[in-house]
Amino acid sequence: MPSTRARKKQKKMARKPKFQADLAPIEDRLVRSLKDELQISSNSDFMAEAVALFQWAVAERRRGHKIVSESKTGEKQVLVLPRLERVAPECALPSVSIDWSQRELESLMELTAAEPASPTEALVRAMRG
Repeated sequence: MPSTRARKKQKKMARKPKFQADLAPIEDRLVRSLKDELQISSNSDFMAEAVALFQWAVAERRRGHKIVSESKTGEKQVLVLPRLERVAPECALPSVSIDWSQRELESLMELTAAEPASPTEALVRAMRG
């Protein structure tokens, strides 16, 4: 059985788990921009901050609290993220009811049954950044 000293040395030498993400070019630019703005030098520090913020948001929604942004003029916006809402206590979520006509339903059925359209050049350029 290893000594206490040996266990401590093993613990110090244990590698931290690695996290890798494949980002689209626009997301990569966004992360770099946020890191610059927040003066965060490493991806690890950025990830730790992002996880802490998301952990707080989950805890707030789990308590049934809303996450609100308020402008200087008092205008309020409520943050709604579908994944975040999954942890919220049962409550009435906003919903929309659409009264579809028979023709609209038939058109929707045709669209969903059709072959997917090819992306346009403009869309391809926009996605490449």
